[in-house]
Amino acid sequence: MNWNGVIVGAAVFLCIGIFHPLVIRWEYRWGKKVWWVFLALGLIFTAASLLIPSFIGSTIAGAVAFSSFWSIHEVIKQEKRVLKGWFPENPARHSYYESKRKESRD
Repeated sequence: MNWNGVIVGAAVFLCIGIFHPLVIRWEYRWGKKVWWVFLALGLIFTAASLLIPSFIGSTIAGAVAFSSFWSIHEVIKQEKRVLKGWFPENPARHSYYESKRKESRD
């Protein structure tokens, strides 16, 4: 039996399950300016994927890399979801959200 697909599938599932709440929490805490952290993670894991000799390890590193890249898009969309009231806003950043709402009305 070849378990490679099951292992990679489980790792990708876990990766998506980790990045989803990270996007929500990091946007809540720091806003969309956290996108560069996801970019750095993506670049690091892309390089790791190219350097890891193991098929499974390389594939998992690639999945983490592209989950990081996708999270850049999601953190920007998350701010829009917060502005629409679909997710709670950080009270410490209320003035930032209010200025964004004012910009969209003008």
